[in-house]
Amino acid sequence: MSAAYYNTVCVIGLGYIGLPTAAVLANAGIKVHGVDHSARVVDIVNAGGIHIEEANLDILVQSAVTAGALEASRVPKTCETFLIAVPTPLTPDYNADLRFVFDAVDAIGPYLSTGCKIVLESTCPVGTTRQVAARIAQQRPDLAVPGYCDGPADLAIAYCPERVLPGKIIEELVSNDRVIGGMTPACAEKVAEFYRRFVEGQCLCSEAGVAEMVKLSENSFRDVNIAFANELSLVAEAMDINVWEVIRLANRHPRVAILNPGPGVGGHCIAVDPWFLVSSAPQSTRLIRAAREVNDHKAVHVGNRLKAMLNAAPDARLAVLGLAFKPNIDDFRQSPAMKIAQDLADYGDRLMIVEPFANQLPSALADCGAKLCEMDEAMEACELVAVLVDHELFKRIPPTVYQGKILYDTRGMWTA
Repeated sequence: MSAAYYNTVCVIGLGYIGLPTAAVLANAGIKVHGVDHSARVVDIVNAGGIHIEEANLDILVQSAVTAGALEASRVPKTCETFLIAVPTPLTPDYNADLRFVFDAVDAIGPYLSTGCKIVLESTCPVGTTRQVAARIAQQRPDLAVPGYCDGPADLAIAYCPERVLPGKIIEELVSNDRVIGGMTPACAEKVAEFYRRFVEGQCLCSEAGVAEMVKLSENSFRDVNIAFANELSLVAEAMDINVWEVIRLANRHPRVAILNPGPGVGGHCIAVDPWFLVSSAPQSTRLIRAAREVNDHKAVHVGNRLKAMLNAAPDARLAVLGLAFKPNIDDFRQSPAMKIAQDLADYGDRLMIVEPFANQLPSALADCGAKLCEMDEAMEACELVAVLVDHELFKRIPPTVYQGKILYDTRGMWTA
């Protein structure tokens, strides 16, 4: 590889992970070429703008573009490092859809040369990094690919999962520890050297399969613990017991740390990743599968409860507080609140939705008759209130505003 390409990175996918990563890299003195299939996203980034909401992302992108450290395109170009951060959605039968990953690998193939590093950050089933290496070996027989060559490899291929929290992505990209799983130990160390250019946390080297399973294990662990809390909330509700008080008092035990329940589990990680383990080892993942089913069922249960409330008061309106999958973000992916709102579509003209991080209703709700409105309007007009997301704005509402209304608080924000 020519010395001209040193300290250059091609980031494939400029979404919720790719764009913040590109911005952090560019502001760390690395020349970044971002790639996205969307011409709209490319134009926005090249103008110094952002198409997603994330704290301080706008400042970093504008700074990087102005400095000439970040550019966007629909096609890759030769760089020292290629970082793949594309979606890996679920198929209808709960398997990982890896088309975007393999499309990205095919796209960068012609631009690879001796000395390049290829890093997969997308959440994937165990074995995907090896499939990526095999695909490159088939596409580029002129290069010695790790795992598919006898002598020294020309490339370094590794898996390094993102481990960031929406709303704190910029901070955690730098501060969090990173797990780097290489096709070989040499691959892991070379890729770790790249991450150490901008990561302040530890860079921990292992093998690719281990790193892939680390990410799936982290989110499956969280899903299982949330499922326990959600199931506890169902039991308490059936017995007319305040689950929030139960959890608060149980957690006074020095070895108990029960999480808070909610309307389900959402987002692009916890609601998806456990299925990658289940599909890979269906006979050995009974607990993980059960947790997924419990958390998915919780949203169905909440929807049924709200329908019962609406049916019992046919002239009443329902204020639906929140659509995002977690507080204080504009991300509705896999959101249980969205699923619940869609489940109530037949009552659309009786729904007043408050979502401070949306300028308009998502397309799935646009034609059902529901109205997106401000909190004051919803509280004045509605006799029924469903708390689905604990946005900071909602926490500031004084009790006098919702006093006398029929509440269904899935977050324990007003009833804990």
